[in-house]
Amino acid sequence: MTITKLITVAAAVLGVAPIGASAQIAGAKNPAKSVIARSDVRELPADQQIIQALNRLTFGPRPGDALKVRAIGLDKWIDQQLHPEKIDDSAIDRFVAGYPAINRDQDDLLAQYTQQQRERREVKRERADSTMTAADSMALRKQIQQLGNLTRQVVTQLQSSRVARAVASERQLQEVMTDFWENHFNIYAQKGGPEPYYLRDFDQSVVRPRALGKFRDLLEAVAQSPAMLFYLDNARSMADSTRPTLNARGGPGGVRLVPMRRGGLGTMRGAMRAAEQMQRQQQQQQQRPRQGLNENYGRELLELHTLGVDGGYTQQDVINVARAFTGWTIKPPAQGGGFIFRPQVHDAGEKIVLGHKLAAGRGMEDAEDVLDILAKSPATAHYISFKLARRFVSDSPSKALVDHASQVYLKTDGDIREVVRAIITSPEFFSQQAFRSKVKSPFEVVVSAMRALNAAPDSTPRSAQVIAFLGQPIFGHQAPNGWPETGEAWMNTGAILNRINFGMAVAAGRLPGVDIRSLPALDTIRSAPRDKQVDVVVATILNGMVSPDTRAVLVSGEHPLLANGAGGNAIQDMSPAEAVPDNAAMSGQEMADGANGRNGVRVRPNQNAGGKRAALQGRGFANIPQLSGLPQIVGLALGSPEFQRH
Repeated sequence: MTITKLITVAAAVLGVAPIGASAQIAGAKNPAKSVIARSDVRELPADQQIIQALNRLTFGPRPGDALKVRAIGLDKWIDQQLHPEKIDDSAIDRFVAGYPAINRDQDDLLAQYTQQQRERREVKRERADSTMTAADSMALRKQIQQLGNLTRQVVTQLQSSRVARAVASERQLQEVMTDFWENHFNIYAQKGGPEPYYLRDFDQSVVRPRALGKFRDLLEAVAQSPAMLFYLDNARSMADSTRPTLNARGGPGGVRLVPMRRGGLGTMRGAMRAAEQMQRQQQQQQQRPRQGLNENYGRELLELHTLGVDGGYTQQDVINVARAFTGWTIKPPAQGGGFIFRPQVHDAGEKIVLGHKLAAGRGMEDAEDVLDILAKSPATAHYISFKLARRFVSDSPSKALVDHASQVYLKTDGDIREVVRAIITSPEFFSQQAFRSKVKSPFEVVVSAMRALNAAPDSTPRSAQVIAFLGQPIFGHQAPNGWPETGEAWMNTGAILNRINFGMAVAAGRLPGVDIRSLPALDTIRSAPRDKQVDVVVATILNGMVSPDTRAVLVSGEHPLLANGAGGNAIQDMSPAEAVPDNAAMSGQEMADGANGRNGVRVRPNQNAGGKRAALQGRGFANIPQLSGLPQIVGLALGSPEFQRH
């Protein structure tokens, strides 16, 4: 078989073939009937049902997890994961408490940020003076460096803590759902300003505790989070000058004219004073930077957060939703940076949103009503159900499953827990078509490898760096649509080789917390025949299921994509400067640069690449020694199609 054909085969194996819809049940065109008529038959054998649940409801099984689930009972274990508040997670809580930057009081962080910004401005003003000395210039550089260091610490520790929780939390379904929602409500860490400090609260206080609660509660918490208000510019959205606003007490406001007295000179003088006052106000408004309505959040709230792009809204709905959210803003960093409603900039005029009239003269109630309308919409029920079914079942979930989940959403008033329960206990979830049909994202690849090898959580930035090198920097997606949610977006020839290289790097001990010698199942077979070693690795890492082609690669130790002609010995071909340094500390910006093609790194999804050039575009796994024996088998198993799917 030629190298080109082997690459094509590998891409096809790892890519996502369209998953055929499950057999449509009678009455599927009527969602209400489909809820009643659904079957509870599970196609997968009992052991495969456990593997399916561990692969989808966690970030991958750890050694011994399948036995624990079997002992508890699968359905009871699923119910436990659906109630994370009942699961003791104190061990990972203690671990995360060891991150100094993200565990500082947010007011303290923002106060330090404000002070450094102030000092930076002062030094810059002095620098503008021609008499600025070399010492002054050095002081400016020091201030900029200190601010950058503080921001970098917050970002890297937040990224590291996300990986650590995914690896070691006992509340695995909650972490899977946190990952889902933080991608659904995507926020980019490098927008600038105090955004990194707001993200800490977004992760810990907004999303994670509500990941399995009511969607309406989550939606409002996100809408009021400084991270989202800053990212989508709603913090500076205000009523246009032609619109009525409220006064500081929340009552009707706007321009106040001096009333004219009846008759005589007073009438003329009053009119003159009023005219002069209006002229001064107009001049002041002309001198200020142009401000007014910002539609960014209103548009993304409808298109990405609730209804979906085909949700039946119009451009006028976008405008009126944006008007409803005017005044939802953020306190200055020096005051703690929390959410605040400012009535004096809220558009108090009448609005029509999706056919619902919002009366004039109101304040926060406008946006609250919008959130109610959106959270209760059948279009939102369908959109959220579809995305959850795509996450848990297949890239192309059946209409019957989505309709069923949508009805559960509407019946339970948007109870995320019950919608997820309906999906993960469905016959579609336990079907042969769904089994190992999903391609892992880079985040899932790295975390599942760490869990498969029973790794300790990593307190350094290294694991998060590897995820970035594979193309998915945490909080590093610039656009609000989040990272791709289907497998084909992550797969090209270069990406496949990067994942194989990653597996070899892990087996070589290049990932913190991972030591294959510490696994009891592997420790006892170091001197065993290679066939025996392959059997144990397949049982330990691949759940005992492997294709004949993959087994042949594990036995021979020769992977076609690492052979000459498909990138040479691509792991060896990279220079030392391209390796992941042992003690590297990479900022969120550097991670984002890595995913977006800067700094010589190209690991972004959706690239068409081929051959040796594509193999060399993914950086970060250099100088890995030639592996043999058991480490080689483990590395190849981690890079296999069976491990890359879940």
